[in-house]
Amino acid sequence: METSIAYCGLSCRTCPIHIATLEENPENQSRMRIEIALLCREKYGMNLSEEEITDCDGCMTDGERLFPACRNCPIRTCARRKNLETCASCREYACGKLMRFFDTEPDAKARLDGLRKPAADP
Repeated sequence: METSIAYCGLSCRTCPIHIATLEENPENQSRMRIEIALLCREKYGMNLSEEEITDCDGCMTDGERLFPACRNCPIRTCARRKNLETCASCREYACGKLMRFFDTEPDAKARLDGLRKPAADP
């Protein structure tokens, strides 16, 4: 994975779906995917089974290993269409799609806001 920050500001390094992807023990991975399905239901209202929690290499991947919700994400679609590194570099930051997303993921907003700040002088 080239980057650890998704277009929307989520951190792949702390994403439970990506962490489960990296898990080598099948029993642990199955347990993790059950927990992720529960989290998706409670936090996002997504009714997913353990089998629907697929491997994911991050939303910037062009490969097949991408969580279905990421594959269909309007934020990802927009950022890819605009050829952005992240949404932090968008002229329309922060758009309505991002603002709604930030309601449930305030840490993502903080990450993108941090990317937008100019570097301090040495």
